[in-house]
Amino acid sequence: MQISRSSALSASCIAVKLALIGASSSALAADDIERISVYGKHNKIILQSGTATKSNMDLMQTPAAVVVVDKELLDSQSAATLQEALRNVSGLSQAGNNYGIGDSLTVRGLGVNYTYDGMYGGADLGNSFNPTRSLTNIESIEVLKGPATGLYGIGAAGGVVNLVEKKPQFERALEISGKVGAWNTYGIGVDFTDAITDKLAFRVVANHERSDGYRDLESGRDEVYASLRFDPNSDHSLLLSTAFIDDTQQVDSIGDPVRIINWDSIDGAPGLVTADQLPNDNNYIVDAEKWLGQQLTDEQRAQLATSILASDGLKPFDLGDGNLISPLSRPNEGEELRVKLRHDWYLNRNSKLTQQVLWRSYDSDFVRQTGAYNYVYWERRAKYNDEYYDIINATPRAPLVVDGELYPYAARRQEYRRQVASEKTWQYFADLQLTWDMDSISGEHLVSVNYENRDMRLQSWSAYDADGKGSVPYILDIRNPNWPTGTFEDYAPSLRSNYDKTLTAYGISAQEVVYITSALTARAGLAYTSVEQKYQHLGTDRSPEEGKELDTDDAGMTYNVGLNYQVMPQLSTFINVAKGRTAYSVLGSLQDEADANRKNRPDSESETLDIGMRFTAFDEDLLGSLVWFETKRTNLMYANPEYNDTPGDDYNVSVPRYFFDDEDESQGVELDLNLALNERISVNVNATYQDAVEIRSDTRSGQKKGIPKKFASTWIKYTQPVGLLNGAFEYSVGVNYESERTINSVSFGLPTATIDGYTRWDAAVKFDAEHFNVQLNLENLTDERYYSKAMFLGGMPGNERNAKLSFNYKF
Repeated sequence: MQISRSSALSASCIAVKLALIGASSSALAADDIERISVYGKHNKIILQSGTATKSNMDLMQTPAAVVVVDKELLDSQSAATLQEALRNVSGLSQAGNNYGIGDSLTVRGLGVNYTYDGMYGGADLGNSFNPTRSLTNIESIEVLKGPATGLYGIGAAGGVVNLVEKKPQFERALEISGKVGAWNTYGIGVDFTDAITDKLAFRVVANHERSDGYRDLESGRDEVYASLRFDPNSDHSLLLSTAFIDDTQQVDSIGDPVRIINWDSIDGAPGLVTADQLPNDNNYIVDAEKWLGQQLTDEQRAQLATSILASDGLKPFDLGDGNLISPLSRPNEGEELRVKLRHDWYLNRNSKLTQQVLWRSYDSDFVRQTGAYNYVYWERRAKYNDEYYDIINATPRAPLVVDGELYPYAARRQEYRRQVASEKTWQYFADLQLTWDMDSISGEHLVSVNYENRDMRLQSWSAYDADGKGSVPYILDIRNPNWPTGTFEDYAPSLRSNYDKTLTAYGISAQEVVYITSALTARAGLAYTSVEQKYQHLGTDRSPEEGKELDTDDAGMTYNVGLNYQVMPQLSTFINVAKGRTAYSVLGSLQDEADANRKNRPDSESETLDIGMRFTAFDEDLLGSLVWFETKRTNLMYANPEYNDTPGDDYNVSVPRYFFDDEDESQGVELDLNLALNERISVNVNATYQDAVEIRSDTRSGQKKGIPKKFASTWIKYTQPVGLLNGAFEYSVGVNYESERTINSVSFGLPTATIDGYTRWDAAVKFDAEHFNVQLNLENLTDERYYSKAMFLGGMPGNERNAKLSFNYKF
């Protein structure tokens, strides 16, 4: 159904109002679920969304790159977390260098902001402040790509992932669910909603689950969501919602590591290595009576050569079902509490004021390994007595020899790090929507004001193996590790980070949506945003003195302009240009900006250009989009290599210490397609090709570390009604593909290391009756060995073949 230009926004305002008053015949039926920002739906295909404009808008008329994933698709895949739902959205993928903690995701290779019904739910803030988001209380997922000027507060460069939560209904409904699966996985949940009076309704959603996990990556989650909805009259609606999540997730920050062998240091291409191809270092310092590099005997060189595989230095070393998770590590214990109040006030038929206030607290505490490096063979440039030498196996980055015995699979330079972090957030949003008609043109004004305050606290302690000052023992063989005993605190950890950081942001934005003709729609927005940060160093073992408070202040205008032309009812084209602001170094320590170069640095910004088309067919049973994009984050800081950090008489005269013209850039093409044909067949297809690069000192890198250049997914479901219990069988099959990802590091002697691409097949079968359903999901049907995440110099093995059985009963 296409909304006409003359009544589109007035009709959408009325639709929103009716939805908030509530008149569902079945509170948990998929087609009747209330949504704050997703409304129109036809035969299981979502045709409308409010993510791009904060008001209901036909996707065929929306001049922005938006993807919406419905709960029905998530349920058929048994997706329980946001990471398990990635497969359904083009451009959304795992970030590189993921330490196995939380939702480290990217949109188009750049950072992500997360929201719940448009309010802050975490951001691209590293591992300490980033939980793994559950889908227990989620009805749909919406992804707006590129900067969202003024609509959601300060934003990440890549875009916004908006999670639409379940709401109270005025019709009684109770659902109990459970699941069991591989690795002692089990869970039980309840979802209950009802009316207290004809004006007051509630909803309670609770979930408890545990799993030992593949490769002992145990996890647990206890969560409760409670909401209360009060509709005193037809002009006002209030929604109070709370969430409490207590979860644990075992941390694997290494995965399968790459053995550090640098093939450029060996006389020969990757393959069979002999002892004579591993010469010792020839830098002997007479005065010191020592070799600069580790010296191996002929027998040790032969032993080392025998251990080297052709894939070493290029691919992760396969540990099988084993792992390098030390007992000194401790699972990430996260605790999140959210309280949110929303007030919708319908001023008249054509205007609406929405106000929301949020308080959010997130705490985390974990111990992880930052490295377990198996140094094998490497000639690198190193400094000794103010002179540089090409040193083979410079200690300590050299094969481990203890009492004359070589350990070719040893890991050294381990660091264990405990991090305790907390983030407290206040956020307020007011959105005033005014619809209007003028002769043959109609439109909508949207004026938004927002305020946000985040208070972050972080402490980090470190303990090293024998290469540092600690007494953590070396791992002598990564294939069968000898682990230290006791706890992290037994190894004299030193306090390495200790700071408070606050971020305060406020802004005002104005947006106009204009239906110029029945075919032509325009969107334009302008916003002013101010981001102030304050950083306080509180003292560490290295720098015990409390530092002075440092601050930054980024402020300026941003914009978005979009145009959509509906060539025919089945085809539309659009173009969107936007600029956003990204807070400068939200987690990084700030520095004294005494020098003018740093004090007057340009603010960090994000830019996007989208050129796309949407198409529909089969009487709107199919909806698809194809988008070419260019997205970038600009004005990144890097050090001037000509700056001399050693003071002298002519100390850095007219030499700036930093430059600010680096950027991250991504270009590519995205395809999303949804088909729901005759209530029997449904298909979800998405594919992405992207060239995500870093530009540093005017030099373009290859594909950005850890980001796939190509990835795609398909999920097909067929429904067959049967006479048994008036039910139906649903059969599903899915395939997920990711191309090769880089995990290289020149500084570690691995300039070309990668993890291979993979193709994974999944399937599901479900029996759906009137009051209950039972579903069996089978993951990784071919039992392929693959890497689901790019780690730092390694890969995270994906789950082996496994099964999960779930059930739901509706009273």
